[in-house]
Formats: sequence, C-alpha cells, structure tokens
Amino acid sequence: MSGDADPPEMPFGGFPFFGDLGRLLGGAGDGGWGAARQLAASMANDGQSEPNVDPGVRIEFEQLARVAELRACDATGLTPSGGEMQIVPVNRSQWADRTLDAYRPLFQALTRALGEAPTGLDEPDAGDPMAAMFGSMMKMLGPMMLSMTAGSMVGHLARRSLGQYDLPIPRSGSEILVVPANIDEFGDEWSLPSQDLRLWVCLHEITQHLVLGVPHVGETMRTMLLDYAGGFRSDPTLLEERLGSIDISDPQALASLQSTLGDPEILLGAITSPAQQHLRPRLDALTAVIVGVVDHTMDQVGTGLFSSYAQLTEALRRRRVEADPSDRFIERLLGLTLTQDQVERGSAFVAGVIERAGADGLAPLWADEVNLPTPNEVDAPGLWLARIELT
Repeated sequence: MSGDADPPEMPFGGFPFFGDLGRLLGGAGDGGWGAARQLAASMANDGQSEPNVDPGVRIEFEQLARVAELRACDATGLTPSGGEMQIVPVNRSQWADRTLDAYRPLFQALTRALGEAPTGLDEPDAGDPMAAMFGSMMKMLGPMMLSMTAGSMVGHLARRSLGQYDLPIPRSGSEILVVPANIDEFGDEWSLPSQDLRLWVCLHEITQHLVLGVPHVGETMRTMLLDYAGGFRSDPTLLEERLGSIDISDPQALASLQSTLGDPEILLGAITSPAQQHLRPRLDALTAVIVGVVDHTMDQVGTGLFSSYAQLTEALRRRRVEADPSDRFIERLLGLTLTQDQVERGSAFVAGVIERAGADGLAPLWADEVNLPTPNEVDAPGLWLARIELT
C-alpha cells in the first residue's frame, strides 16, 4: 500500500490499529482508558475545537425542562430520585466524556469476561498451539482494544445522540444531558420547529429518567446489563481464522490486516454464551416495558402540550428504529433490542393494561421488583394483572 493511498474505512467508526497502538500501550496502566477518552472526544468533535453551549440556549432548556418535569411527574405519579432533576446542555465532546464514564462499568464487565480462559482451550482436543498463541494475544490486548472500541463507539454516539437516554441505560445523579447541536441539526434536517423539538427532547429525557430512577427498575436493568456484558466468552479461533486467511505476499495484506484488527466484532472475539441466551428474554421484556411506558407518557402529555407533537414524534421514533450499524453494534454488545417489534411489544403491553385496569393500572410497576412483568406477561398483560391481583 503506497504512502499516498487513503487508509481503509474503519467499520462502526472503528480505530486505525497501527496509528493508535503506541498511544494505547502507553496508557496501559489504566487499561487504555485514557486513550479511549481521547479517541471518543476526537470522534465526537471531528478533531475540531468545540465551543461551549451558549448561555441563552442553556436558559431556554432550563425553562422548557421545568414545564416538562411538571407534566411528566403528574402523568407518571413518579418523583425524581437523587435530588431535583436538572437538564444540562453540553457539546458533543462533553457528552462523550461523561457518557464514557457512565458506561465504563459495563465495558469493564466485558473486559473481565474476555480476560477469562478463552472458549475451547481447556478441552482435551484443543491443544492447538496456534489457538493458544491467539488466546494469549487476546488476553493481553483484549482489555486495551476494548477500551479503544468503547471510545470509538461513544464518540460516534456523541455525534447523533439528542440526550443521554437514546439507550435506556440507567445513570446516577440528577443531571440529564442534552446535546443542542445534535437537536438543532436533526430539526433542520426534518424542518421541525426548534422550540417544540427542544421541549419534546426534554420531556422524553425527563420521563426516561423518572422511570429508570425508580430504585428497583434502575437496579434490575443495571444488574441485567452488567450480567449480559459479563457473559461474553473469548473465542480466539475467530481471530486466528481471519488472520490466517490473509496472504502476506499480497500488496494489500497490510490493509486487510488493519481492517481485521479494526473490526470490533472480530478483534474482541466475543461470542454469545448460554448464560446470555438465558438472560436475554428478561432483558428484552424489561426494555420493552420501559420503552412502552415512556412512549405512552409522551403521547399522554405531549398531545396536549404543543400542536406539532405528532409531527415530531413520527420523525423521532423513526430515527430510533432506523439506527445505523454502529448503534446496533453497541446495542448488541450490551444486550439491548430497540427494533420496531420491540417498541410495538412494549406499546401493546401498556395498552393492554390500561384497557383492562384503567390509567392507574401501571402503578404497581413502581411498587416492588416482584411486580415487574415476566416475558410471558409482557405478551399477555392479562396474566400480569391477574398475578398482581388487580383483576
């Protein structure tokens, strides 16, 4: 590959392995997390300096947030946990930095999982020295590579996330991040009224924060996400197979090697374990319920709050289910499913409960962890109502 050739495009906004390896190893003391933070910021702002959010924009969001909070609390019957909620407008690099910290426990759980004995190496017939070599390589480089992958993915998300709950991942504290630059860019693309769009985002983020702030809801979701991330098992044979297929005599061998090592799914060598398959139905069920409740509250409040609500909702919900591959990758990595089928499943559960038990029928969700519906109950809300003795 000549010096004038353009480098191959990295999948999922991936990282150029050779260019970053020295910096990564230099930060090995923190598992490569310092380099991951730099990469996330660089991708978030495209390597350019980024101004802080204008004070006038901050004031507008604060005013809109007060309206949204009052309506959301009244509609859900929930009160903020962890103190008074505060909408905090940030730029993209600030969002990336704080989100990387928020997601770090999940990536650390995955790092620990991939650091365990690779799948198959303890089998009697698995004494392949090549597999053992790649297993050792993954154990040494896996955690650092994972940190870089985390930085790459979070940096990409920072370029399009409107707030902090595009993914239903609980966060501690009372601050709720929004990204005015992304909100305005999306509004311009769809010709949406600016103030109404900002109010929509505030209402969505606050409603999501209220639901995930219910102690047993947030803790159950957090525990399942950690268990799922920690359930991966390294399979070094995947990397061995991909690298083994590269012909080093080919002039394009270096580009092929870089592309392989820049693909997170291949580099991590992660495979879904039986434990994850067992957990997935419960995680899907809770995700569906959270999405369904938030969407129902949005419809209940927003329809009467501003006239453009239907137009905004159509655009924003289409955006949610038409995520690009990099978004889907991080969803798969954390066990989240945000497809149209999943959204409709949650909506059907909420509608079924309200149809049978009225507007107060959802209240038991917030009373106790045992009241969270099972996967079967999400698909048959009458069974859930019968179990909690509301019918």
